[in-house]
Amino acid sequence: MGAGMAQLEGYYFSAALSCTFLVSCLLFSAFSRALREPYMDEIFHLPQAQRYCEGHFSLSQWDPMITTLPGLYLLSVGVVKPASWIFGWSEHVVCSIGMLRFVNLLFSVGNFYLLYLLLRKVQPRHKAASCIQRILSTLTLAIFPTLYFFNFLYYTEAGSMFFTLFAYLMCLYGNHKTSALLGFCGFMFRQTNIIWAIFCAGNVIAQKLTEAWKTELQKKKEERPTPVKGPFSEFRKILQFLLAYSMSFKNLSMLLLLTWPYILLMFLFCAFVAVNGGIVIGDRSSHEACLHFPQLFYFFSFTLFFSFPHLLSLNKIRAFLCLVWKRRIQFFVITLVSIFLVWKFTYAHKYLLADNRHYTFYVWKRVFQRYEIVKYLLVPVYIFAGWSIADSLKSKSIFWNLMFFICLFTVIVPQKLLEFRYFILPYVIYRLNIPLPPTSRLVCELGCYAIVNVLTFYIFLNKTFQWPNSQDIQRFMW
Repeated sequence: MGAGMAQLEGYYFSAALSCTFLVSCLLFSAFSRALREPYMDEIFHLPQAQRYCEGHFSLSQWDPMITTLPGLYLLSVGVVKPASWIFGWSEHVVCSIGMLRFVNLLFSVGNFYLLYLLLRKVQPRHKAASCIQRILSTLTLAIFPTLYFFNFLYYTEAGSMFFTLFAYLMCLYGNHKTSALLGFCGFMFRQTNIIWAIFCAGNVIAQKLTEAWKTELQKKKEERPTPVKGPFSEFRKILQFLLAYSMSFKNLSMLLLLTWPYILLMFLFCAFVAVNGGIVIGDRSSHEACLHFPQLFYFFSFTLFFSFPHLLSLNKIRAFLCLVWKRRIQFFVITLVSIFLVWKFTYAHKYLLADNRHYTFYVWKRVFQRYEIVKYLLVPVYIFAGWSIADSLKSKSIFWNLMFFICLFTVIVPQKLLEFRYFILPYVIYRLNIPLPPTSRLVCELGCYAIVNVLTFYIFLNKTFQWPNSQDIQRFMW
């Protein structure tokens, strides 16, 4: 029976992957016909990749407007160049816009497979129904609108996702040297991916801390101590445990032996920052770091919107309101702090205000800019979204949650620009780690993603416009 179920799951997976790739190829063809020239950030990425493809690797050939490392261009050359040797294609063909964009479509196939493998590793496999749930979850995440859209343009998203997911998978299988190497590849696509390599190390540390914490709780249970009362008693216990754990040379040496590849990678990153004079290369004026705390609130809202079948229900709202009433003083303080953060740390990047090709431009203009008070009225929604996300992760240990939210904070808070692309990786990692939802919710989620994709692709391909001072065709996109 077990072998039969595994074979059936293999058929389902193959069918889902094949259908997704077929639809993607048809969409890729539509994109290629509509976009003969580089669009948006492609005006920087594509010419640089073509220079690499022609063998021009010198720094004098580097476009100073590019802010990411050349991982995408190097890998693209490694993929398309052999085609000229094997099939005898000319350099003009293998270095063409279509061929370079096709590299991301190949990454999307790899991402589909990695998402499936991660779900098999992260989620328990004790139910027959979980076979369908895993396939549906894989399919849903593979066509996650913000990620899926960029499979058809020459952006870093697909490759960045591939190497980060691959590093996470290797970490879960305990192959930490390979994981760190893949983390370095992810860093070469986007510098902030170093945080997700650190998350892999944090995953190892969280696992060991959880094991030690369970042992500690078992000891205390046997000793039957007098329970400590108070809202922060559990927090104090965890802090005391962490302090005691970190004071043990045996514990620290064990963690060091497990995580040294990630530590080495971190040292390499620090050396890069020291030599480069910062994390950004190229045009730094538009990518200045700041403490943009509301980015966390925007991510919570983004996650609530795209995961509403799992995070939004009458029971959830009722449970949240009961908890607010029960701990009203704590929630009052949280609300005040949130309002203060929105008041003092809300930034509007010049690109957000000026570039009307992005959906974020319209979100900002029609929601946040219309009335000043709106950003404060949304604070209860942010708090509910944050609580709902944390509640959906309660199956994970307190230490895993701590590592995840620290990495989430580190990745998105320093970003001044509100752009949905920055939320893709943390969202996917979050979504992989919630318990497998019921099939009905997954079907609902999949259907909503499909509708959003149809709308965004239709708008991008058909609802074009022009700026008054330009003859170029402009399109709406994420």
